[in-house]
This record gives sequence, C-alpha cells and structure tokens, in this order.
Amino acid sequence: MAPARATPLTEASLAHWPLPDPGPDADKESRGRVLVIAGSAELPGAALLAGSAALRAGAGKLTIASPASIASGVALAIPESRVIALPETRGGGIAARGCEALAPLAAQVAAVVVGPGLGDERGSMAFVRRLLPLFRECTVLLDSIAMSVATERAFDQPVLLTPHAGEMAHLSGLPKEAIAQEALAVAGEAAARWNACVVLKGASTVIATPQRRAWRFDGGSPGLATSGSGDVLAGLMGGFAARGLPPEKAAAWAVVVHARAGKNLGQRVGPLGYLASELAGEVPGVVRRLAR
Repeated sequence: MAPARATPLTEASLAHWPLPDPGPDADKESRGRVLVIAGSAELPGAALLAGSAALRAGAGKLTIASPASIASGVALAIPESRVIALPETRGGGIAARGCEALAPLAAQVAAVVVGPGLGDERGSMAFVRRLLPLFRECTVLLDSIAMSVATERAFDQPVLLTPHAGEMAHLSGLPKEAIAQEALAVAGEAAARWNACVVLKGASTVIATPQRRAWRFDGGSPGLATSGSGDVLAGLMGGFAARGLPPEKAAAWAVVVHARAGKNLGQRVGPLGYLASELAGEVPGVVRRLAR
C-alpha cells in the first residue's frame, strides 16, 4: 500500500536530520568506508563520478572495484582511492567470481554502491546476486542495471534503489507516463513490494520507505539532466550512508545537496551546459552550509 502523502523535502528539512559528527580528533575510519562497484569499457567515467562524489560527501575511505580492463585508468584518475580489478564477463560486465576479491571487505565497509556504468546486464546480475549476501550489515545502493535483481525478490537487508521513470518502467512493467504522473504511488508500492528505500528520480523526486513514509523534492534544475549526473547522485548517497545515515536520510541529503550543487553551477556557468564532473567540487561547500 502506497503512502497517503509525501512530506515536502527542502534544504531546511535537513536540519532535522543532522549529519553524524565524527568530532575534531576523529580519523578517516570514523567517517566510514564506502565501496563503489562501477564502470565498464564503454562507461569508465561512471566509476570516477560516483567515487569522487562519495568522497566529497565526506566518506573517510573509498574503494572502487571495476572491471580489470579499466582498473588502472580508474586508479590513476582517483589517487585517493584503493582500486580492485575484477574479472570480466565476455560481454564486459563483472563476473560472479569477482565477489571472492570483495568478500574480505564485508566487515570493513559501511556502504556499497553497485551499478553505475556496469555493462552486460545478464552477466552482472549473477555477480550482484552473489554480492548481496556478503554485505548484509551495511547499506547497499543498487543503481542502473544492478537494480534488476529487485524483480526477483524482496530484500532482507538495507537496500536503496535509484530508478528514474524509464528504469522504473523496466522494473515494474508500468508505462513510463503513468509512473511520472503517479510517482508517489508507484514509489511507495515499489518500496513495500521490494522492502527497500526507493528514490524515484525526476523533475520531482520521491523518496519512499517500506514503512510507508515518503518525501517529495521539487527543487531540481534542468541542468542536472545530463550524462553522469545520476552517477554523482548515487555516489553522494553512498558517501552519506557511509557516514552513518540510514538509507532514507542518506537519500534525502544526497538529493538536496545534488540539486543545490547544480543550482550553484547554474548561477556561474549557465542553466545548461555544466558537466556532471563539476558537481562533486561543489559538494563540500554545500554540505557545510546546510549542516550549520
């Protein structure tokens, strides 16, 4: 059953959900580790965008796991990250046996982001199925093709799903137009069905939980509808989750910060034409202002 209404989400709302304060003497471990599993030969930049955003959100440590063919390039592009090269499927996805290299991280990371830029949906699904049981104790964000596992079962661990209307149509079988018109109902029913926090992205973004709570954010801007923007948003959610926020609060912070970063760039560069790679640089200043 869908929520009856959605609470408006604004920048002021975040005052009720303060970020965990690690304290002046805290080290990087106290701000959480995030694992980003992303990228492919066709979309290597997705790993860079999501990983950089996770760090800019304040996560203390970043590990990126990418297909072996791009891992060296990812490591050079983000020197702050540990990079793990994973075996690939013939279609360019991540092979299921890649989970063996990630299993030792299960007790170390606070959040996992899976999906930005991954290739070979069928092959990567076998990897995601094997991955989920390894990371039952932390928030797992499923993005892009990684969300396809939601059609198979309800989750029994903390999961964030981040579909736009087109992806939700693929997952639910509903027409894209109906999803856009009934975003609250669709997101709420999906959250209950899959037992996950659902972030239905769009001009108006709805965050819904399995407990029938929902929030609606209407403060986006047209410039955010650009290649890679969703990868940045996924990374922000992972970063805030790594810092200790539960899924719905990590999603709320990420959605609001992402939008404000876009507005800041829009004021300086213009409403259209700024790049997704420019968003992350805005994040620390935005977070500082919103966290006051």
